[in-house]
Amino acid sequence: MRRPPPMRRAFTRVLPACLAFALWLPAVAATQTAAAPPRQAPPKPGPAKDLVLQKPMRFTLANGLPVALVKFGTVPKVRLQLVVEAGNVNESPTQVWLADTVGQMMQEGTTALSADELARELAAMGGELSVAVTADRTNIATEVLAERGAEALRLLADVAQRPRLPEADLARIKATLARQLAVQKSRPQSIAEERFAALIYGDHPYGRLFPTEAMLAGYTLGDVRRFHKEHFGPRRARLYVAGVFDAGAMEKAVRDAFGAWTGAEQKPPPLPAPRPRAFELIDRAGAPQSTVLLGLRVPDPSSPDWVALEVTDSLLGGSFASRITSNIREQKGYTYSPSSSLSASPKVAEWSEQADITTEATGAALKEIFTEIDRLRNEPPPVEELRGIQNNLAGVFLVQNSSRSGVISRLYFADRHGLGDDYLATYVKRVVAVTPQDVQRIAKEYLVPGRMTLVVVGDTKTVKEQLAPWSSGASQ
Repeated sequence: MRRPPPMRRAFTRVLPACLAFALWLPAVAATQTAAAPPRQAPPKPGPAKDLVLQKPMRFTLANGLPVALVKFGTVPKVRLQLVVEAGNVNESPTQVWLADTVGQMMQEGTTALSADELARELAAMGGELSVAVTADRTNIATEVLAERGAEALRLLADVAQRPRLPEADLARIKATLARQLAVQKSRPQSIAEERFAALIYGDHPYGRLFPTEAMLAGYTLGDVRRFHKEHFGPRRARLYVAGVFDAGAMEKAVRDAFGAWTGAEQKPPPLPAPRPRAFELIDRAGAPQSTVLLGLRVPDPSSPDWVALEVTDSLLGGSFASRITSNIREQKGYTYSPSSSLSASPKVAEWSEQADITTEATGAALKEIFTEIDRLRNEPPPVEELRGIQNNLAGVFLVQNSSRSGVISRLYFADRHGLGDDYLATYVKRVVAVTPQDVQRIAKEYLVPGRMTLVVVGDTKTVKEQLAPWSSGASQ
């Protein structure tokens, strides 16, 4: 008789054991279920903890550069970050993304070192160069081994003061930005954000998010060098050092590296004028989802109501446990990832809610969003609900400040908005002090549906009629 193949023989031997196991498993499971102790409730969270942070050592160089040194952690590393208050807000209507072009060019080395040489030197110190441009600032940073902090600071100063800005790399950088622009302009979220910014801020730089392809292609090396010369200088910058370092040696390194820097006086841009609410529907034929973006301007972080605004935002739509998210995601299933947020610049801020909603449910979801806003305006939230939101905010705040970069980010936030050195240490107390009545007042005073601008990117033939209640300005 022919023998079965080896794998088949193994299977025939294992099969009885499998059957026995299959019969045994339910019996064991039943025994375990019967004997399982009752489930215990999870422990209640403890009180929110304050952030404990050493007071920054502050001084200002003779050229006007403010410096903050803060000891943080025990890992022998140090983060060096220069924040220059120059960004997209300093662009003219024909210069959109010129600041981004300058930021990219600044990574191409210094007058003393090529990009490769600079990268190798920083890598030998355990770090790398980062240049990031935002609406109103440029961050130039690196994070290196503690004993190499002074050397890295010298390189950071060279990048800020003496960038190479090589013409040979300009075409490549513009091509990279052009590809990024094409990707951004293809996304319904970016389309909505661009139109929302224009409606909220008009022709102010905050209202211009994207350049045209021709505009981007037309930037010259002269434009790049002129922007850097006009907007980068000690009176428009702040230097931060966080981590493990010798304070005396670091102060000397700062003075040596940045003491001779000159140029670019501080010239705050004008604030955008208030604008009335607006509605716009942008057609995206056949889209299975509608991208919805609604919001309005609110007080900036220098306002005494800012922390209460943060709490209100988190409860309404800014956290996973928020009311809007629970309503239109968890209960109704209209959208997967709705979210609200506060965005702030000096003396300017806005609140917005964004969601990608199933096309057929666009109107129904908007109705629920405005229902949640009105509910918060009409009645204070329960104490337990608010306490959960406050504990979450406090926990997130501590996590955000658990790194060198996080500490610098929050220090700069406090500095740029004039909040004082005690802001970080007292933030959790301020969050916990917000009452249900405060939340209701904030919603009633600032989150007024009739003032909210609404942008929808979606299939017009399907959603136009659904949006009729809001196209005229009334929220129902």
